[in-house]
Amino acid sequence: MITLDRLTKKFGPILAVDGISLSIKRGEVLGFLGPNGAGKTTTMRMVTGFLPPTSGTAKVGDFDITKDPISVCKQIGYLPEGAPLYGDMTPAAFLDFVARMRGVESDKRPRQVEWAVETLQLQPVMHRPIDTLSKGYKRRVGLAQAILHDPDVLILDEPTDGLDPNQKHQVRKLIRDMASDKAVIISTHILEEVEAVCTRSVIISSGKLVFDGTPRELQRKSPYHNAVSIRVAADKSASLAKEISALSEVKEVEAAGERDGLSTLIVIPLDGRQILPELSECVRASGLAIEEMHAERGDLSAVFRTLTTGA
Repeated sequence: MITLDRLTKKFGPILAVDGISLSIKRGEVLGFLGPNGAGKTTTMRMVTGFLPPTSGTAKVGDFDITKDPISVCKQIGYLPEGAPLYGDMTPAAFLDFVARMRGVESDKRPRQVEWAVETLQLQPVMHRPIDTLSKGYKRRVGLAQAILHDPDVLILDEPTDGLDPNQKHQVRKLIRDMASDKAVIISTHILEEVEAVCTRSVIISSGKLVFDGTPRELQRKSPYHNAVSIRVAADKSASLAKEISALSEVKEVEAAGERDGLSTLIVIPLDGRQILPELSECVRASGLAIEEMHAERGDLSAVFRTLTTGA
């Protein structure tokens, strides 16, 4: 559905996007990650035809962004950064206007608008000027215009920015429900978004692609993937750590601090393997009572920092 071929953008001497190539299939939800200034928004603006590339190109479906930008735009639902809207219009007037511009047939227009309004729960604000709405409602109006014409491709820049937890859950469910027959790109710096909704994650840094894989593969890059956290009485932690360290499956045991008379031990496995069963048996054999034990999935924020800064 989307193919980027050595896509590059320069602003004078600044290389904002540096030869990115990737493909996105129907049914994929791609989390597009990177630190501020990495080139995420610039890349999406080129794919949507808002900015011309300096070199390279992209295709949406069978259409090239440089040769047939109008046909490209017809296939895309786009939520830009900050969701720019016409502040003096009401959501009702704005969505009707967008439906007309999108070429939705007149007999289908009311039904399409009503569907978008119900999906994003905009009924309470439909006749208020957009300028008077909260940030969350403005974001939802922006999402409504993006899905209004039922596009094959959704490109969403920070879709849950400004939404409360209930609204975030609703929007994530909407994306999952729509993803089966669409290609979806979500630009975000919220790592939990990747785990919650994405089937694939791409990280760029300084305009270059530095990771492309599944969220699970990203987690596996963490030294704490499949590590086990154990909370035990502080006066028993040293002896338990010694016993655990003797296990062949264990790389090392880290002391992670003490609180309320309990110490936390982080047990790091060799090669990221699962060691919870072996640890459970070891703890049971020791006869020590533990407060808590659970496996870690991996610290995505640490992996992100490593990939984008080398830290």
